[in-house]
Amino acid sequence: MARLPKNYRPSDDEPFMNAKQREYFKRRLLSWRDELLTESGVTLRHLQEDSLQAADIADRAAAETDRALELRTRDRERKLIQKIDEALERIADKSYGYCEETGEPIGLRRLEARPIATLSLEAQERHERRERVYRDD
Repeated sequence: MARLPKNYRPSDDEPFMNAKQREYFKRRLLSWRDELLTESGVTLRHLQEDSLQAADIADRAAAETDRALELRTRDRERKLIQKIDEALERIADKSYGYCEETGEPIGLRRLEARPIATLSLEAQERHERRERVYRDD
C-alpha cells in the first residue's frame, strides 16, 4: 500500500497509475462505496418502518410512488456498487486507468470525474455514437 500525503492529488507530472495513484483511487472508490451502502441501509430501515396503512387513498398512492422511486434509486446504486467493485478489482490487477478497448490511459481528469470509467473519452464517444445509430434504426 502506497503512503499518501494528506492532500495528495494525482498529477500528470508523475508516472501514470503508479502506486500512489492506484491507492488514491482505491480510497476514493472505497469511500464512495461505503457512502452508498450506508444510504442503502437507511433506505431499508425506512422501508421496513414505513407502513402503507394511510387512511386516505391519495396518501397511500403518494407513499407507494415514493417507495417505488426509492427502490429504483437503490437499484441504480446497487449497479453502481457493482461497478465500483469491478474498478477495485482492476486496481488490484493493475489494469485500472487503462481503456478496455484500446489499452491506452483513460486520463486522470476523466478518472477524477468518473472513477469507474473503463473507456477513454474517445472510445466512450465512439461507443455512444454507435449506440445512437443502432437506437435510431
